Amino acid sequence: MTNRKLTALDRVLAQLDQGLRTAFSGAPQPGRKSPADTLADADLSDKDRAHAIGLMRVNHTGEVCAQALYQGQALTAKLPEVREQMKHSAAEEIDHLAWCEERINNLGGQTSLLNPIWYAMSFGIGAGTGLINDKLSLGFVAATEDQVSAHLSKHLSDLPKEDLKSRAIVEEMLVDEQCHAQTAREAGGYEFPSPVKKLMTLASSAMTLSSYRL
Repeated sequence: MTNRKLTALDRVLAQLDQGLRTAFSGAPQPGRKSPADTLADADLSDKDRAHAIGLMRVNHTGEVCAQALYQGQALTAKLPEVREQMKHSAAEEIDHLAWCEERINNLGGQTSLLNPIWYAMSFGIGAGTGLINDKLSLGFVAATEDQVSAHLSKHLSDLPKEDLKSRAIVEEMLVDEQCHAQTAREAGGYEFPSPVKKLMTLASSAMTLSSYRL
């Protein structure tokens, strides 16, 4: 029995199914254990717990956006090696997604109600840049991961010092995101001009403010 080659419609349906699972269902099983698993949970004050939930909810929404971005780009990427790179990065983002969701649940919070909206927007951007060319697509990945890394670095300074579990997750995420950005650049990603990066920062700030509260 021969394996049937996937058609464009097959790939679209597969990405749609993955998108619905990412935006509306619980996170899939991670490929790696959470960095928080071996650490003791801190006795946080109500204020610190609420703040940690808000920050981890922002991180979770960022991973929802990353999943959508990579899935959209994998769908429309021209070169097979670029498509595979997007799929590999998406797999690592699944780990981040699952770790953040588990931590939010353990803290007694919930993920953002706005995730479906952010997923749809990010998927459209990813698919759109992939349709134009792979260099632009990879450049957008690098610029996006730079934004994510900046947020994660700030969250490390903002999270309660006693919340070792959340901090361990964010530290591991930061290492991965920096690696994704570097890989995209080495693969030939376009370096976005400063005005474009500033617009991306504004969009990222809107996501952060809304996801922290909702």
